[in-house]
Amino acid sequence: MASEALTGTVLQELRRLETGPRGLTDAEATARLAAVGENTPPHPHAPSWAVRWARGLRDPFTAVLLTLGLVSACVASWGTATVILTLVAVGCVLRAAGERRADRALAALRDLVAGTATVLRRTDDTAPPRAHEIPLTDLVPGDIVRLVPGDLVPADVRLLRARGLTVRQAALTGESAPVAKAAADPPGPGARPESHLCFQGSVVVAGSATAVVVATGPRTRFAAAQRAPERREPSAFDRSVHGIARVLVRFMLLTPPLVLMAGAALRGRGLETLPFAVAVAVGLTPEMLPVIVTTCLARGAALLARSHRVVVRRLPALHDLGAIDVLCVDKTGTLTQDRPVLARSLGPDGRDDPEPLHWAATAAWWTLQLAELPTPDALDEALLKTEERGGGVDEEHGGVHDREHGAGYGEERGGGYGWACDGGYDGIAALPVGPGRRLATAVLAGPLGRHLLVTKGAPEDVLDRCDLPAAERQRLLGLAAREAAAGQRVLAVATAERASRTRPYTPADERGLTFRGLVTFREELTPGAPESLRTLTGLGITVHILTGDHPGTAAHACRDLGLAPGEVRVAAEGAGSLAGTATAAAGSTTVVARCTPEDKARLVGELRAAGHTVGFLGDGVNDVPALLAADVGLAPRGAVAVARESADVVLAAKDLTAIGHAVTAGRHSSANIASYLRVTLSSNLGNVLAMLAAGLLLPFLPMLPVQVLAQNLCFDAAQLAFALDRPDARALRRPTVLRPPSFLRFITGFGLLNAVADLATFGILALAPHGSGTLADQTVFHSAWFTENLLTQALVMLLLRTGHRRAQGGRPGPVGRAAALLAAVALALPAGPPGTALGMTALPVACHLPLAAVLALYALALTAAKSRHDRRLVPPGVP
Repeated sequence: MASEALTGTVLQELRRLETGPRGLTDAEATARLAAVGENTPPHPHAPSWAVRWARGLRDPFTAVLLTLGLVSACVASWGTATVILTLVAVGCVLRAAGERRADRALAALRDLVAGTATVLRRTDDTAPPRAHEIPLTDLVPGDIVRLVPGDLVPADVRLLRARGLTVRQAALTGESAPVAKAAADPPGPGARPESHLCFQGSVVVAGSATAVVVATGPRTRFAAAQRAPERREPSAFDRSVHGIARVLVRFMLLTPPLVLMAGAALRGRGLETLPFAVAVAVGLTPEMLPVIVTTCLARGAALLARSHRVVVRRLPALHDLGAIDVLCVDKTGTLTQDRPVLARSLGPDGRDDPEPLHWAATAAWWTLQLAELPTPDALDEALLKTEERGGGVDEEHGGVHDREHGAGYGEERGGGYGWACDGGYDGIAALPVGPGRRLATAVLAGPLGRHLLVTKGAPEDVLDRCDLPAAERQRLLGLAAREAAAGQRVLAVATAERASRTRPYTPADERGLTFRGLVTFREELTPGAPESLRTLTGLGITVHILTGDHPGTAAHACRDLGLAPGEVRVAAEGAGSLAGTATAAAGSTTVVARCTPEDKARLVGELRAAGHTVGFLGDGVNDVPALLAADVGLAPRGAVAVARESADVVLAAKDLTAIGHAVTAGRHSSANIASYLRVTLSSNLGNVLAMLAAGLLLPFLPMLPVQVLAQNLCFDAAQLAFALDRPDARALRRPTVLRPPSFLRFITGFGLLNAVADLATFGILALAPHGSGTLADQTVFHSAWFTENLLTQALVMLLLRTGHRRAQGGRPGPVGRAAALLAAVALALPAGPPGTALGMTALPVACHLPLAAVLALYALALTAAKSRHDRRLVPPGVP
């Protein structure tokens, strides 16, 4: 928007736009539409299938696999190259398909600002202006538009005339309270700098206005907010995978040269060992990782979409959901419905009293009737919809009820409210809210020829018009301040009797009033929000509220949601970092009020820098920077389009309890991925270490390259079962994070244990009697080591997975069945035709008992080491 709209006068703005109060002609509007384009916000470009597929190659493990596949092809190891490149292609296709499905599901949820706008236009220069509806997309700068309650502001506009106009712009600024707007020229002292402007995406709450369009389409403030930067920092999942990948890549790059140099130096074998060296490097790589990860995440995302209507737009975000330990939420529109509801009705003594509510509702009804406003404002609507709490409102008829007179309001009018005269009173005049005026008065005619003024509004303004001693006025102002500090919005109510007259009433007549009491309001909570947040805290997630609202309002909403506000800060006063609070105040909620969009993004970034995995839940344009800064951004279905496009996860329903289901699904997928990585990397590392040692000591290759490939294929195929596993419930109780240091310690320790078992097998085979497994019989040696490796891998699958949950009915789960099948293949394959083709043979009977002893000892050692590892992970005092 041009800066002149902020500082220039109305006349200067009309001249700049080459328009006038009578609007544009049809010809001018057509020419401008061709010049500036349609009034539509920019839409993100959906990537093609090829682009989505290519993005999958950026995954570090996928890139390593692709490199190894190409190297295998270069050394003519066609079987290895074919298998590896096929796995790379399948993993990328699965990921692209999942993200495309998510985008299609999100497209079905879009409800962009669309429709029509009321505009003044002329057929030619001499014709009078006429008001008519045009498509929103046809609006151009210079158009004169009319706004009434319930309208979405169709573009950025400068007010020409306004009458009692208030708009809700929470989607842009995060403020829950409606903002008063006026056609000041320029805005007066103390007024908001932009009080004469309305922005696209705002909603008219009350009043009416005529305005000139100053910016449309991509030039609006709403569109500027959508031009947010892409995610710059990797998510928790990306950081974890990259950290593990960096170590493995170094090891894989080091392995082939070591094998080649050792073969050349010790055995005189040079390039002939290159296929074996490549096979060893491939053996260390978790070939199935892209397929396992994508399958786990895609299954979890599909289940969420089908069962809980949650759309996961970026598959790795499901893992990030399972890993979050801090959830930052915006209050307005997410936890609260941006709609006030009655809290209390207080008499002058501060005690509950239905009379102020009765008079406030009476004033609201007659002001609505006599001022001819199309709809009530938010507070009036709350008054008119309130049901009785111990007296004051007639539950049966939905109207205000006076206990003394027993009279109610039964007349029906548009909007569903029923009201009539009370105790013989009838409305004759109204003085509504206006620019610079924070109160409204209804004038009623009584049965005895007297008039009754009923005034409601801001406590300071109403009390200034009451006939009260200074001390009493200060006491009542303190009472109102205490209610406001507790997060309530406060209305004061006063009345006055006057002699009947025929001349019009003016604001000057609002003097000498009798104070009746206060009516307070709180924000209405989003259905399901308290339950969902209790579920999240029960999952070990600390919740913080970052809002643009008043600190008291935010703290009160926090208590209504069942959260304990441990600390309330104001961003402008140096809120500082939340990193220490996230762990030190577990179970409590830190509230940061008066947050700008930049404050929210900064605080989220500080939490991530401190090592937390952060989720952010928001629904407005002002939340976009924080949504992009978080590890995983979440938005409800009712969020503005740019927030939905920026989010990684979209809650298709307003039921926020779906977040708990999404977190559990994320932990389920993450636990299975972690199980796969622990099993495959520890087993592969042990095998590689054993092969390197055997390659240095044996006069022949410890295993033929084709046998290494066959072993890897069998193990990889069995590990597909991890995508279908059901982890133990204990794995779902806390955030699941793949932390590279601890993860690498795990695979190093268990990999060395596996290498010891392999070397023990090597020793038994080396010392076996002649003819049954000596070094002279390479075929028996290869067959025995092939069988032992697959059997140890089957044990590792069973014992190192996350938890030991069995399927219903006591039957083994998918991992148990896959491990049993792998063991059967290990025993049967060498003796069959496939074994002969691979250069193996049936094992002599004398080999079975020593191998069984090694496997039994390995299983005992593995169980003991796993139990010790699990005990170290459990915090003190937790069973």
